[in-house]
Amino acid sequence: MPEVMIVAPASAPGPNSTRTGPGATLPLALAAAPAKGRLVLVTAINPTPAGEGKSTVSVGLSQAFRRLGHNAILCMREPSLGPVFGVKGGAAGGGYSQVLPMDDINLHFTGDFHAIASAHALLSAMIDNHLYHGNALGINPKGITWPRTIDMNDRALRSAIIGVGTGNGTMREERWVIIPASEIMAIVALAADADDLEQRLGNIIVGTTLGKDKKPVYARELGATGAMTLLLKDALRPNLVQTLEGGPAILHAGPFGNIAHGCNSLAATRAGLALGDIVVTEAGFGSDLGAEKFFDIKCRAGGLTPEAAVLVATVRSLKMQGGVPRSELDREDVGALERGLPHVAHHVRNVQQFGVPVVVAINRRTSDSTAELEMVRTFVEQLGVPVALCNVWAEGGAGGEALAREVLTLLDSGRAQFRPLYDTDRPIREKIRTVAQQVYGADGVDFSSAAEKSIDWLEANGLGHTPVCMAKTQYSLTDDATKLNVPSGFRITVNEVYGSAGAGFVVAKCGDIMTMPGLAKKPAAEGMRLRPDGTIEGLS
Repeated sequence: MPEVMIVAPASAPGPNSTRTGPGATLPLALAAAPAKGRLVLVTAINPTPAGEGKSTVSVGLSQAFRRLGHNAILCMREPSLGPVFGVKGGAAGGGYSQVLPMDDINLHFTGDFHAIASAHALLSAMIDNHLYHGNALGINPKGITWPRTIDMNDRALRSAIIGVGTGNGTMREERWVIIPASEIMAIVALAADADDLEQRLGNIIVGTTLGKDKKPVYARELGATGAMTLLLKDALRPNLVQTLEGGPAILHAGPFGNIAHGCNSLAATRAGLALGDIVVTEAGFGSDLGAEKFFDIKCRAGGLTPEAAVLVATVRSLKMQGGVPRSELDREDVGALERGLPHVAHHVRNVQQFGVPVVVAINRRTSDSTAELEMVRTFVEQLGVPVALCNVWAEGGAGGEALAREVLTLLDSGRAQFRPLYDTDRPIREKIRTVAQQVYGADGVDFSSAAEKSIDWLEANGLGHTPVCMAKTQYSLTDDATKLNVPSGFRITVNEVYGSAGAGFVVAKCGDIMTMPGLAKKPAAEGMRLRPDGTIEGLS
């Protein structure tokens, strides 16, 4: 086995660390070092309450590569407190395929999210302070597009009135987004270095001017970007922790996959490629969201060339796609499983159209029957795609060796011919239609009148030649979370389009997607507590 890497604990930061935390930080210069590693993406079918285990497979696959003698490095996103205390839970893997220290990672970790929240809040405060002290830039209070942020699911903050009372500023409507939906999170995930970070922060559009012209107002015009960069100077550095088997894992940034672009930072991935022979990374939710944005936004922005992909699926999830209620998923049902199998085929085609060869990982659960597992294997093989049974939750790296060997075969084949889905010079509407039709399988796209006006404004103000970041439900290929499997004859509705000029893309919000989630009737937070011995209960 490769030599075990132990990272510095919080009480003894490593030599590259500039802040305390459960690990060490890597020097940003690694992001500019020559790449020697090969990039492998882990994606999945659409998530269901049955669970797919994409993060667990990612950790297990990196452990398996190291068991086979390869210097593999794992790159993952940092989890948000909103999902941790809500429904989804943490994002540190599970079973014998976890990143450590799991509890710290799922809670405050190194303070990156807090730094992003502070930088975001500073810009919000400076906007309203500018209005209060005369509004020299002529900002339209009703045209302010920069929201406020908090790292918690709180539906009461989706719409609010601020500035109420004498001397408290300009009274106006305001909204909050969760930190993973903040443009600053996307900027940190895509920035190359501190200079690039400051330039991107300056490019943030905070609103428009009064009058008919409606010119964009930028953060740099408010004089905010220098101080925002100071708040983010340490958060820009990737965080080094370890897997349960001692392999290196770089966790950095956490943009949501259904709202933002859903990938860990470019700096982290580039550092991994400079240090390792194989880099295993994941992208949020299914191939229709995370993988598409990984290919069209992150790889394009960073000049990355992925050479293989893993598509994670479970028997339980596919049975749910085939119409079985969650309460009956542990019962063998090959009929429902057969109905759900086209869902795998759709996601396989999604990855293949980017020129990246793919292997399907069947993430095994104890309730899976031999007949069900064999049905999935046979179906995938008939697609002409390799498939491997994966049992990393129960067995750690040993349970992922078959999958690792299949990925190595893809890497050695030299078949990868990565290409983005569209040319960024195409009109915004055309880019949105391309994703909707070629990735989701939609018949077409309908734009609201507000979206139509926004697109015209964005193209007139220099944002027509960027990638598009599609924001939609993760639970369906459509923009309706209730439509499972592979729907047909549907159209995508784009209700809102806005520019993330600092991040370098245009966001298209589809259906009823929200940038501030709410808590469930019984949130996960209700089952959490600190035990008398200092250990944590209910956090996973």
